[in-house]
Amino acid sequence: MNSSRNHLSTNDLSLSLKEHGLRSTKQRLCVYDIILEKRDHPTADDIFIRVRKKLPKISFATVYNCLETFVKYGLVKKINLDRSSSRYCPNLSPHAHFKCSDTGQIIDLPITGDTLISLESILPKGFSHNGFDLSFHGTTPSNN
Repeated sequence: MNSSRNHLSTNDLSLSLKEHGLRSTKQRLCVYDIILEKRDHPTADDIFIRVRKKLPKISFATVYNCLETFVKYGLVKKINLDRSSSRYCPNLSPHAHFKCSDTGQIIDLPITGDTLISLESILPKGFSHNGFDLSFHGTTPSNN
């Protein structure tokens, strides 16, 4: 992955799928492009509606299977905030999420190396982790 980006390019996606023995289908490429197109942490329903504009005959099951494949192979993150529907995030760099309780907007918050070390220091002695999910809830400043 190119270090100047925090997601896979379509070409990188195709290569990664191939490495896992999966074909790079037009449905998979379209679903991934839709996730990258608008960085709003869409739900599966949101993605399905957007993909249908480009591939009108695609089923929800196909979109959902594409998303689950991306999550399974670490190509997209599945995030769960409160009790709402799962959302999908192509940002593969270490980060947290902030959800505005007024607007529902979700914003990526970068996690630096120092922050990550601080987070690791709170683990109980002898424990290790292979990932983290961190989210904040609150309100964003109003544009008065």
